[in-house]
Amino acid sequence: MRKFFSAFAVSTLLASPVMAANAPAARTPNDIVAAAPAADWKQIAPSDLLVMDLAPGADGKPRRVVIQLIPAPFSQGWVGNIRKLVAARWYDGIAVVRVQDNYVVQWGDPEGENPKKAKPLPAGLERVPEEDYAAKLKTVVGDLGKARDLRSARFDLVFGDGVRKFAKPVMWDRDAYADSTMILDGWPVAMGGRQGEAALAPIGEDQPVFPEKEQRRLWPTHCYGMVGVGRNNSPDTGTGAELYAVIGHAPRQLDRNVAIVGRVISGIENLSALPRGTGDIGFYKSPQERVAIRSVRMGNEVTGLPGYQYLSTDSDSFSAYVDKRANRKDAFYVQPAGGIDVCNVPVPIREVAQ
Repeated sequence: MRKFFSAFAVSTLLASPVMAANAPAARTPNDIVAAAPAADWKQIAPSDLLVMDLAPGADGKPRRVVIQLIPAPFSQGWVGNIRKLVAARWYDGIAVVRVQDNYVVQWGDPEGENPKKAKPLPAGLERVPEEDYAAKLKTVVGDLGKARDLRSARFDLVFGDGVRKFAKPVMWDRDAYADSTMILDGWPVAMGGRQGEAALAPIGEDQPVFPEKEQRRLWPTHCYGMVGVGRNNSPDTGTGAELYAVIGHAPRQLDRNVAIVGRVISGIENLSALPRGTGDIGFYKSPQERVAIRSVRMGNEVTGLPGYQYLSTDSDSFSAYVDKRANRKDAFYVQPAGGIDVCNVPVPIREVAQ
């Protein structure tokens, strides 16, 4: 992803101060997003949004958090539970109980650990197995055999349940937690952990990259703003009644250890700016410190909710955006990084009129 000037180009620039002075300013990632055509944006279905209204702040202003639920094939058992909890209005009246600096904000039933006082859960919640922290990958097909640089490859991932998705590689060789990372239909994911799973290797156009018997798995990554499911020690995997949002440096060690069910797309400041808890691991010590949750509804139940779109990761605009984030050459930057972490590629999201 590095870009190098030829000796001729450098000498021409040095010899032509007028040309250099008149050269257009280098584009920034924001410039690319702003110039993306309407066709490069994809609508997020309101039925895939959680709208969480917290109690107003001290200034009386409303505090709303909008969460996009992750699509198949990831974490669908937990996502199904969350939809049932919303339908039962179970989240209404619970609270933010923990805010740990540079880590997470967590909400749930404050009495959840007390069997005599815990809020009863609705019937029909699924007990999801630990293996569902990652999705089973059947094969990969596409033009990998032609691509000299895997970052420029275009290919599809075919999952064990038949789901087929386009993937956009980010960095294949510089992740501490996986052999490869990518943006999959707008979501940051990883593949091939550092525990004996082989890295992806192309073998030919429209051919499987690995035999079906060599099972691979993909999993969503714990980037800033991602929403996960709180749980007790294994084998408990949580129901979705207790959730958290990442508000600090990406805690990637949690990948494949807890379920990721979504991401905050609006109102993250209403979580990240909350007072830190003074108890162990950021729990609030008293009921007065907790922040009440007034209601949680699906987006299609909320009147006046704006529409939300994300920049399609199957677009030239997104490719240019990733490249520019990895190779900043605008006025502020001295040295382009020449690479980027998957959690440093926030997928652009915008509000649109309904």
